[in-house]
Amino acid sequence: MLSDGYTDVPRGKIASVVTYLEMRTKPPLTAPTPPGGLSLRRVTKPDLNWYRNLFRQVGAEWLWFGRLAMNDEELRKVLWDSHTDVFALAETAGDKNEDKGLLELNRTEATEVEIAYFGISSDLLGKGAGRFLLQRALQEAWSHNPKRVWLHTCNLDHPRALEFYRKAGFVPYKSSIEISDDPRLAGLLPTEAAPQVPILKP
Repeated sequence: MLSDGYTDVPRGKIASVVTYLEMRTKPPLTAPTPPGGLSLRRVTKPDLNWYRNLFRQVGAEWLWFGRLAMNDEELRKVLWDSHTDVFALAETAGDKNEDKGLLELNRTEATEVEIAYFGISSDLLGKGAGRFLLQRALQEAWSHNPKRVWLHTCNLDHPRALEFYRKAGFVPYKSSIEISDDPRLAGLLPTEAAPQVPILKP
């Protein structure tokens, strides 16, 4: 239990305030129309290098590192599990097709679905891509008839992420503080990632 007041974070670490949100009632869902040039596909038993590259592309700006800290065996065990669903949001422009969004659902618990990872590359922000991807995430999650769908975000995420999820119908139910090694100092992300979060070397 944390005491009131300030608590110093050791140098070389990062700290974030995590908010957990849930949805316990299935909302009205209609098949969303993807913004021009975008499409979503499920990726079964994803290639690990492909996944890590997309994970970095989507999450480096927000210091995503959880999956990057896993070795091949650990990551393969998670991503190839029958209770994990991985989707890629692709953008087609001319003869170029590029993956720019990631959705990962976890169905380990029989009565709930976690939106474990959800994000798009920064160049898709403001184009309706995030709204489309969340609508599809909810469709996929509720298709398993869970008692709830949940996710978490933190203050290192996009500044409008919490508002975005609440507008979609998610309700905050818990908060926590996460302290971890700075992934940039650990070599998981480049040192120039997330310049809005200062690096405090030990």
